Amino acid sequence: MAGQGSGGNVIAAICNVFFPGLGQLVQGRILAALIFAIVVFGGAALWFLVVPGVIAAIAYVWAIIDAAKFDPNR
Repeated sequence: MAGQGSGGNVIAAICNVFFPGLGQLVQGRILAALIFAIVVFGGAALWFLVVPGVIAAIAYVWAIIDAAKFDPNR
C-alpha cells in the first residue's frame, strides 16, 4: 500500500465498519485483526454486563481508526 492516507487505508477502514478486524487483515496484520475481532465480538456477546459492551464499542472505533492511520514504514 502507498502509506497513510492512501486509498488502501480507506478501503481497510471501510472493511472494519462491516467486520471488526477485517481492515487489519486486508493490510496483512493478522494478529491485530484477531485481537480486534475477539475483543469486539466478545464484548458484544457480553453486552448485558455493560462494561464489556463499552469496551467493545471503544475497540470497534479504535479498529477503524487504526486501519485508517496505518503506516507500514513505521
